[in-house]
Amino acid sequence: MTHTVNGGGPGRPVTEQSTGELVQHASEQFARLIREELALARAEFAEKGRRAGRGAGLLGGGGFLALYGLGALVLAAILGLAVVMPGWLAALIIGVAILIIAGLFALIGREQVRSASPPMPSGSAESLRADLDTVTKAVRERGATAGTIPTERELRRPTDEEARL
Repeated sequence: MTHTVNGGGPGRPVTEQSTGELVQHASEQFARLIREELALARAEFAEKGRRAGRGAGLLGGGGFLALYGLGALVLAAILGLAVVMPGWLAALIIGVAILIIAGLFALIGREQVRSASPPMPSGSAESLRADLDTVTKAVRERGATAGTIPTERELRRPTDEEARL
């Protein structure tokens, strides 16, 4: 029983396909694969951008709380503590507590930004490398069984100028 591959023609066995047809078919499949991998990479970039945006928002929120929360609550807290201790000590305690809270917000925001790094989409990049390795290996094995290993020039499509020659 013979199997056919798209591009081989109806009823034409795989073993009878010319090297040119096989390379053209592989090239078309590889181009489609690259387009799909690039679409996946764009989706990963978008997700990492959203994650970085959320982290930056948390950093901004931490800064906002550090500045405005400090002004709103400092006076009330200092006056409340000044009832049981000297005013300078109450101001020092409240100031340190506010800075600790602001530092926690900054640390949480920094971790959100770091989780979006590196911006390079690792999943699709690894998949693309694996696909390229598989295609390269298959082309080399096909060439080795035919007695020669195709060169890079033989594998690429001819330019319009080369095709006219």
